[in-house]
Amino acid sequence: MERFALPTAAFLNPDGSNRPEIEQLARQGLALLLDQGLSAGDRLPLPLQAPAVDGSIPEWGMPWSDLLEKLLPLVQGGMNPAHPGYLGHMDPIASTASILGDAIAAQMNNNLLSVEMSPTLSRLEQAVLRQLARQQFGLGPQSGGLLLSGGSLANLQALAVARNHHFPVQAHGLGVLGLRPVLLASEAAHTSLQKAAMLLGLGSEAVLPVATDAQGRMRLEAARQVLADARLLGQQPFCLVATAGTTVTGSIDPLPELATLAREAGLWFHVDASFGGALAFSDRHRDRLQGIEQADSVTFNPQKWLCVTKTCAALLVRDWAGMTDCFRTAAPYMTEDDDLINLGEVSVQGTRHADILKLWLTLCHFGRQGCGELVDRSLALAACFRRRLEQRPELEAVVEPTLNIFCIRPRRADSATMLDLQRSLQRQGFFLSLPQFQGQRWLKAVLVNPHTTEATLDELFAAIDHFLEPAAAPVRRPSRDIPTL
Repeated sequence: MERFALPTAAFLNPDGSNRPEIEQLARQGLALLLDQGLSAGDRLPLPLQAPAVDGSIPEWGMPWSDLLEKLLPLVQGGMNPAHPGYLGHMDPIASTASILGDAIAAQMNNNLLSVEMSPTLSRLEQAVLRQLARQQFGLGPQSGGLLLSGGSLANLQALAVARNHHFPVQAHGLGVLGLRPVLLASEAAHTSLQKAAMLLGLGSEAVLPVATDAQGRMRLEAARQVLADARLLGQQPFCLVATAGTTVTGSIDPLPELATLAREAGLWFHVDASFGGALAFSDRHRDRLQGIEQADSVTFNPQKWLCVTKTCAALLVRDWAGMTDCFRTAAPYMTEDDDLINLGEVSVQGTRHADILKLWLTLCHFGRQGCGELVDRSLALAACFRRRLEQRPELEAVVEPTLNIFCIRPRRADSATMLDLQRSLQRQGFFLSLPQFQGQRWLKAVLVNPHTTEATLDELFAAIDHFLEPAAAPVRRPSRDIPTL
């Protein structure tokens, strides 16, 4: 008898004939998902050592139950952001709505390259992003946006649009220019800007770093000086990038003042609000984003503070029609819609996943008030963290926190001590990352986990206290360089 290689449940048959097999497979998969998600508190936020991985591909397909057995250690050995002690990065637990949205989008498997290939979801994306741009970020009646696979791509497209808006290079490239295009960004800005400049043919050194103040924010006068120096050197500045929520310290650049500088200098004003953009949903704290409404473009990642599954990043632009004019590459193999543009023609991506579904479901499931509550809770927890830090003069912080990100360290601890402390906390159920900043290693806590509580912070600081007990006396001297909160 002939043996068929494909299992009977390889696809969902449109006539429903294999529904029993699919239901059994789905129940087993859902049971694993729920078991792991609802018991996440029993596993460490990050395994103490990298698990073994078997990537071999069998000659013949495996039974689903056997495959789930192979899948289980991969799930259990991965990063576990649902644990209350997971504090290390801007990558929180995923919302339930976005998990289901991802699954439904996968079943639909529409390609948001064109309206023809995603007639409902293309319309939904443009409607939702237009609402975000206009209502949440105040970019004006002509604004709009689109989703991309990560903040790095959003920044890449923003800089490409800024460059094309400023210079006639869309068709003929940089060779038509006599002088070198450059852009300004904080020295603490995300490295995706250097990547973007490299990919755009400007060179990574075209990103001119601007010095920051003691709180990690771009210094306005330093930006003016860098701009003047660039022009004296014969360079052509075309864009000023501000950051709302830097990666290491969560600092927010002075957006109103930088917006004014950009306008006076004739520069495109881009705000990388990948993390801090969620403040726009908080009635209590949105004033921290004052000035973002003057931006020409904004990067915002709902996959961070709003807990939407990866990937989900937005590029919002003040002039949607202008952006499409200076970036669009027509796809003649796709049918055009009379009232809606094909997003793949105006995106750095062609094939596009239906990220809008999980974003829209999360926004509707939470509501604006629920999204704002996520932000407010995190910032209230940050105030609790700060109070506990102030009680411990043996600890120092790199800057006065602006948001819900803290970089702390025992005074005069060397790199080996910092690594030992991180590992000690990891064994006790806490994961804090260990970035290098200003020539030193810091424990970084990002308070975006909705399961982290004040009790979690009490346990965390008790674990730090216990680690420092033998050396507590000699490390209590204040530092002149780094503020104590």
